[in-house]
Amino acid sequence: MLKKLAVAVFLLALVPAANAEIIYQKTSLYRNITVTDDGNRTCMQFASKGYYVSQQTCQYNDDPDKLVFDYARLVMAGLLVNPNPERILVIGLGGGTLPMTFHKLYPEAQIDSVEIDPAVVDVAKRFFDFEESENVKVIARDGRVYVKQAARFNRQYDYIILDAFNGDYIPEHLMTKEWLEEVKSILAPGGVLIANTFSASRLYHNESVTYEAAFGWMKNVKQDSGNRVIITGDFDPISREELIARAEELQDPRFDPFGIDLEWTARQVRDDADWNREARVLTDQYAPVNLLQGDN
Repeated sequence: MLKKLAVAVFLLALVPAANAEIIYQKTSLYRNITVTDDGNRTCMQFASKGYYVSQQTCQYNDDPDKLVFDYARLVMAGLLVNPNPERILVIGLGGGTLPMTFHKLYPEAQIDSVEIDPAVVDVAKRFFDFEESENVKVIARDGRVYVKQAARFNRQYDYIILDAFNGDYIPEHLMTKEWLEEVKSILAPGGVLIANTFSASRLYHNESVTYEAAFGWMKNVKQDSGNRVIITGDFDPISREELIARAEELQDPRFDPFGIDLEWTARQVRDDADWNREARVLTDQYAPVNLLQGDN
């Protein structure tokens, strides 16, 4: 009962404010997209099943650089491992917050964003200040297709962020062991993988053991709100204490406009494995995400 209540509260937090004005709506091939403005911030939502609304991106109207959501700050945990990424891949564009933040922090880095829905790319450019440039590219393609093609051409990245969501959760073909092994194949030596996920259902356990099966280990970076970020990659596990020490060394005033506090992020890292290692690994033959997500 408590777990169901926690999930309900978490989903309620995703619903846009009642006083928000709808400034744009579009039904694309993949989802219903709504953009709202409540005077304080502009937000993009994806709607599913007619009643579930998930916030994908929000931007403060008077301070567009400052990150709105904690998960975006948690994603910066990878900088504690690789503080100077040169090639960055983001699967799932949303409003383009993450690639634009990385571009402003690392203007010389090559940043590729992959987004299956051209309508989302259009909204990111129209309402959320996302801009393509010589070093910032967006590829309108399914993430798994892109990764297969990148592997074929020996393209590698030293910072990969998995942030693809539809109106319900992460698409099931982007959750399997085979998919994660494909992603692993395009990680550069010492490369970091960050995945934005949730921790509010039994899928948490299956998802966790799947990352362990593909990479050999993983760590949670999370709060009690229901969000969590997974960190793993082509490097040996690093303890929370080590990451905190690195954060103290790496914290820099250039992070301040974005609200990024690397020490705060490092303190959200969990050393304990709080998932059931007997859970079944998700594979291309077994990925009942829609059932597990609702099984509480």
